[in-house]
Amino acid sequence: MKIAYISSYPPRECGIATFNHNLMRAIGHDKSAVSEDSFVVAMNDSDSITTYEYPKEVKYIIRQENQKDYIRAADYINTSLADACILEHEFGIFGGESGVYILPLLARLKKPLITIFHTILKDPSYMQLTIIREIAKYSSRIVVMSHRAVGFLTGIYGIPFAKIQLIEHGVPDLEAKTDNPVRQSLAFKGKKVLFTFGLISRNKGLETVIEALPEIVAQHPDVMYVILGTTHPGVVRNSGEEYRDSLKRLAQKLNVEENLTFINKFVSEGELFDYLTACDMYITPYLNEAQITSGTLSYAVGAGAAVVSTPYWHAQELLADNRGRLFDFKDSHALANNVNELLSDKQKLSELKGNAYEYGLHLRWPSTGQVFVDVLDEAISKYLLEMEKAGKQIIDPDLMPAFSLAHVQRLTDDTGIVQHAKYGIPNLKEGYCLDDNARALILAILAYQQNKSKVALELLPIYLSYIQYMQCDDGNFRNFLSFNRNYLDEVGSEDSFGRTIWSLGYLISNPPNNSYREFGKDLFLKSVPHFKALKHLRGIGNTMIGLAKYMEAHPHDEHISNQMAMLVEPLKNAYKNNKIGAWHWFEEKMTYDNGILPLALLCNYEVNHDQESLDIALESMEFLTQKTLIQGYLTPVGNDGWLFRDGGEMALYDQQAIETMAMVLMYFKAYEITKDLVYIKQMNLSYQWFLGENSLKLPLYDHETKGCGDGLQTYGVNRNQGAESTLAYWISHLMILQALESEYQYIQSGDLMAVQKGAF
Repeated sequence: MKIAYISSYPPRECGIATFNHNLMRAIGHDKSAVSEDSFVVAMNDSDSITTYEYPKEVKYIIRQENQKDYIRAADYINTSLADACILEHEFGIFGGESGVYILPLLARLKKPLITIFHTILKDPSYMQLTIIREIAKYSSRIVVMSHRAVGFLTGIYGIPFAKIQLIEHGVPDLEAKTDNPVRQSLAFKGKKVLFTFGLISRNKGLETVIEALPEIVAQHPDVMYVILGTTHPGVVRNSGEEYRDSLKRLAQKLNVEENLTFINKFVSEGELFDYLTACDMYITPYLNEAQITSGTLSYAVGAGAAVVSTPYWHAQELLADNRGRLFDFKDSHALANNVNELLSDKQKLSELKGNAYEYGLHLRWPSTGQVFVDVLDEAISKYLLEMEKAGKQIIDPDLMPAFSLAHVQRLTDDTGIVQHAKYGIPNLKEGYCLDDNARALILAILAYQQNKSKVALELLPIYLSYIQYMQCDDGNFRNFLSFNRNYLDEVGSEDSFGRTIWSLGYLISNPPNNSYREFGKDLFLKSVPHFKALKHLRGIGNTMIGLAKYMEAHPHDEHISNQMAMLVEPLKNAYKNNKIGAWHWFEEKMTYDNGILPLALLCNYEVNHDQESLDIALESMEFLTQKTLIQGYLTPVGNDGWLFRDGGEMALYDQQAIETMAMVLMYFKAYEITKDLVYIKQMNLSYQWFLGENSLKLPLYDHETKGCGDGLQTYGVNRNQGAESTLAYWISHLMILQALESEYQYIQSGDLMAVQKGAF
């Protein structure tokens, strides 16, 4: 078995690096099971790949803040002969907000993944919570190092217990030297030594020990407190050695500077073991309980040291059953009492050391490594079995959230649906717009059609009433309304006009009752004189979709049929005029809501059987697909730069939810016309953008609020959950369910076309 490790790695001075180095050696100890050709993908904390002189096992380097490196690393691992991958996870070693850049790498992996979580937060931010959940989704097994971590993952993060494996932190397989050179060093010789090691930063609470020294020295004047370790690189960058210097000043103030020694270096594992076995007592004085795993504490127990510690989470578990002593956070007096008691009672001190040593025997790396080998074997077998059993169903309803109008209701009052939200809370200051109420009307009709939603039926007249309120006397529409119901414009945009016609056409063809149909038809027909004034392609396209829906209910209405014939010409002409070489699009640039344009032509073909409309629709769809879906997930054209015919890269961000909805609707209409299941597959890939199959591998749908983030940005998800994005998600969701039913019926029909076209 050959393993690829993703981690920081020596000579980088980092606890995760040391852990991974030890784990790699421990797993590789079983040469009958693990290949010597296992390799490391190393995380660099700088923008240069030459920062460290890595050993030969490091085959690839990721620069922490370089997003493209992560993608290339995934390709490297996939094309290697690795049988599985181990990820050492700590938020701070990966790039982006809370280390989000690791997700695209994991999503591309085609190997079974074992993830070791070194930090599990009790109160994670939304981004941290989401990242842990997404990593868990990609992982065959998750390894944590404490019982409390297991409880956090299941209770806070919702990760299945069966996926989690508890393996305690490994420790060196070493024995104390009879002639330990550290005991002869200046700081240790003839001293009772209290010892702390690790990267130095303020959260370590070292001042608590110094504040306890006067009481300790009063009883044991030969005590020396030794602090071994360099200052954390991040601290050095931001504030230099300010913290270390403040500790020295504190010792001087308390007249214990002669009882304090700093050893400012990063030592090897063997040297560290010598220090731990030479000291009288090891102290971890961390300032709060939120430490789920401590490698330094594990090493101290493994070395058989007498440990006195504050009661952070890992210490509570590891020092139970008289394997160490606990004192309260920042309580220097309690610390002094514990130290004085143990230094005065050799038997108690020896008992603590003996208990720690006995427990540490089962933590030693050879034993720990064998447990990891077993987990890897299981994960690989499970992964291969899942690959074999992978079904041929294109859409998996089990991956979809349960339908809920909770956030839509939250955004809706007796006037209409509010445009924007701050996180999941309606932002009333922004008022209302016609676009969103038109979309909300479509959603309400869909929800009532599919599941007879009582909530949807109650919401429907609110949105329809808003549309009626915004219609001018001449049949045109305003768009924006303030929260106090004052009009904010005289005439709305062509986009909002077209979306409104779409919603009214949808209502006319799918009414809950006749009164709604008649009401909608009155509004629709009153607006018809304004069709001829439409100039912008998306306004035209949205209007055409509404006309097509109207014609489903009134197929013999010549006047509306003529309106459709009038509107389709500028759309077709735009395509012919802008199609040049490999550029098969309606404009000289691709901007927003792109799927609406092919969708409008598909709708025209459906009602008028215009072959030219179908040809242009399918050709432009293929072009759009090649630009946005070629990587196996949807990457909508970003609105921060678009995509121009004359060259340049497509803007990646910001990606918008309405673009995705348009793609979902476009592909489904193409399927309805052609019966080609490839379009169902592409529709589902587009929909999955909402659930995390995107360039950042972050879900925009919020399972807590039932809303949808307002776009995908460079740093992550826009956490505001306004009407546009939430409606786009739920309309897409319901269309997917409709497609699922169509797919099932089609497959049940026994038609082999799907297989022939490669849908499976």
